[in-house]
Amino acid sequence: MVKEQNSNIKNKNSQKNNLKFRPKRVFVLDTNVLLHDSDSLYSFKGVVVAIPFVVLEELDSFKKDQGEIGRNARLIIRNIDELRIKGCLSNGVEIGNGTKSILKIIETPKIGDDEIFGDLVDNLIIRTAQNLVKEGNEVTFVTKDINSRVKADALGLDAEDYTKQKITTEDFYKGWLKVKIPANDLRKVTKNNILELLKNKNIFIDFLTPNQFIILESENNPENNKLFRFTGGKNFKEVADSKITGHLGAKNIQQLMAIDLLRDDSIKIITLVGPAGTGKTFLTLLMGLHKVIKEHLYRKFLISRPVIALGADIGYLPGEVQEKLRYWMQPVYDNLEFIYSQIDEYDDQHTGFLGKKDKKDSKKKHKGKKGTENPVEMLQQKGVLSLEAITYMRGRSIPYQFVLIDEVQNLNPHEVKTIVSRAGEGTKMILAGDPFQIDSPYLDFTSNGLTVSTAKFKGQSIFGTVFLEKSERSELATLAAKIL
Repeated sequence: MVKEQNSNIKNKNSQKNNLKFRPKRVFVLDTNVLLHDSDSLYSFKGVVVAIPFVVLEELDSFKKDQGEIGRNARLIIRNIDELRIKGCLSNGVEIGNGTKSILKIIETPKIGDDEIFGDLVDNLIIRTAQNLVKEGNEVTFVTKDINSRVKADALGLDAEDYTKQKITTEDFYKGWLKVKIPANDLRKVTKNNILELLKNKNIFIDFLTPNQFIILESENNPENNKLFRFTGGKNFKEVADSKITGHLGAKNIQQLMAIDLLRDDSIKIITLVGPAGTGKTFLTLLMGLHKVIKEHLYRKFLISRPVIALGADIGYLPGEVQEKLRYWMQPVYDNLEFIYSQIDEYDDQHTGFLGKKDKKDSKKKHKGKKGTENPVEMLQQKGVLSLEAITYMRGRSIPYQFVLIDEVQNLNPHEVKTIVSRAGEGTKMILAGDPFQIDSPYLDFTSNGLTVSTAKFKGQSIFGTVFLEKSERSELATLAAKIL
């Protein structure tokens, strides 16, 4: 047995000097790249992927994290460990997966007391890259840390951001386009002749994607407009304004687009993107309640949002799970309370989502107060509303539910994939968020789960998106979003 083991060791070690290729192009990866994308090792082709020893130490410190960062750290460590069977990591082993690349673990250089680098991890990684340059390699330092890229560049090193899955602001798909035409032409446009009009504007059918909206505006009056949605083939649908319930509905044309997508049950996944106050959460809550309680098209309305801004876990908050969630779900509570305050309790046609009996019970419990004091608790008791932490959604199957995942800009693409893949038969899922307000230090506008998901689903017949620009919260909120 010992001889057999020694033989395996010799065979393994012999492979280290028999690599078919030894590329001089070297990419040195920072820890944040590996934590951002656990598949980043396999994203480089025909090069040496260098991991400084100090990066392994950082990964070890992150592996106990309970979130996605910890998961990525553990997965990267396991992947590197599995590559050890191919040879000695310090000499380089073939990564495989068709990349034709080599992985090498690079020893971190010692730095003297008189050197300006100090012992900061970022600086040690940069020094490692510098040493590889001195050895005659063509080196690129890959990091998501802007300051590290600046320092590397100042020292003459080639430094880049990790751009896989990144979507530029210029390429971002808004879900709609605007076309200005004369007012006389606007009056004549229908879903049957809009295609000819678009051709005259050099907008051809091949340029459009399923469920993309076309706003036709009068050249002299933007408020004079018509809205159409491209439904595939050569077909268009004219979108007319309509209320969801009572007097609650769209306040602008982009909100009208969102309502149209939310109302259409053939569209199974929607992304609503835009700054605070544009109505993403409010409209989804309004339509979700209507679909679940009024139309009975879904068994339950499930709402979840990440807890990034409060730390790694809601366990830091006091109370039981539902009490902890109350703190983080406060925007949902606020929106639902506002919705119920706007519903006329005495109008039979617009009795709201609770129904007459529930309203009488509510008034008895909260005598002297107008409307329902705790609509969320009441809806939860009825079994039609569920507020859940994203932490507990992994591994579940969610059939026949109307699902809102809010603040998705704070999730990475893998986390969004994990959530969306929970959708069972008959489920409709809405991803909402503002990619300009990101709390995670490892994400930005171009790499967060909301932006990437929008780009990946673009063109699918069951997907639609709207970028909402106009805030309807208040004049102050609009001004703050613009100048602050």
